[in-house]
Amino acid sequence: MQTQIPRVNEDPESILSQVECFALDMDGTIYLGEKWIDGAQEFLKSIEASGRSYVFLTNNSSKNAAVYVEKLARMGLSVGEDKIVTSGQATIYYLKRHFPGKRVFVLGNELLREEFVQEGICLEEESPDVVVTAFDTSLDYQKMCRVCDFVRSGLPYLATHPDYNCPTEDGFIPDAGAIHAFIHASAFRYPDRVIGKPNEDIIEYLTSRVNKERGKIAMVGDRLYTDIAAGRNHGLKSVLVLSGEASLEDAESSEVKPHLIFSSVQEMIPLL
Repeated sequence: MQTQIPRVNEDPESILSQVECFALDMDGTIYLGEKWIDGAQEFLKSIEASGRSYVFLTNNSSKNAAVYVEKLARMGLSVGEDKIVTSGQATIYYLKRHFPGKRVFVLGNELLREEFVQEGICLEEESPDVVVTAFDTSLDYQKMCRVCDFVRSGLPYLATHPDYNCPTEDGFIPDAGAIHAFIHASAFRYPDRVIGKPNEDIIEYLTSRVNKERGKIAMVGDRLYTDIAAGRNHGLKSVLVLSGEASLEDAESSEVKPHLIFSSVQEMIPLL
């Protein structure tokens, strides 16, 4: 017998009124591509008008915070980098705490590599101490061979996030999880640790950034296995929106159940 899920667009226990900070997924939750999801801008304004705060929390490590700020500005929203929390940033935070001073091979876009360097991480192409894989849209065969060699040699192997596919306006493109799969096929290892949603490390980094108790934070997103699991498994409120990947049928059959479900963030506005 399936566990009952909450009724769509309802908050009978006034869960949203207990939230002080909203951690918002981006693709599929706030926008698709360069298009706002209906009501998303009004939702952000309503959060601030209620005296509360929000940050964008994304697993996408193919971009750095500055790129997201620029993208949102193009779409008409002016925010600073303090509003952007990425799995790339959380990975840097983890490396500084657990592998201080180590040389790191990063399989990732140049933007991510620049962010690592700016944060004092020593990048190394030939003799690294640690391997980090991200969502690398500049991937080529030479990179594939190199990362498999390093992983095969037994080096500590971290990954920024687990997503298999990244949503676009035209469908899906292979994401970090697909990269893990080809590495495993060649080097017979999956990452030792995955930093991004739904895992503990990115939530620990999030709470350090927003300075709120976990029970006062709501994770709002469109994916059950990352966004909703991140909330449910680590003490946050979890809010599923049906504007992206997951359907109501997915929520009904999933082992991970959200605290609340809304058609989109627009339906949350009257309940803030």
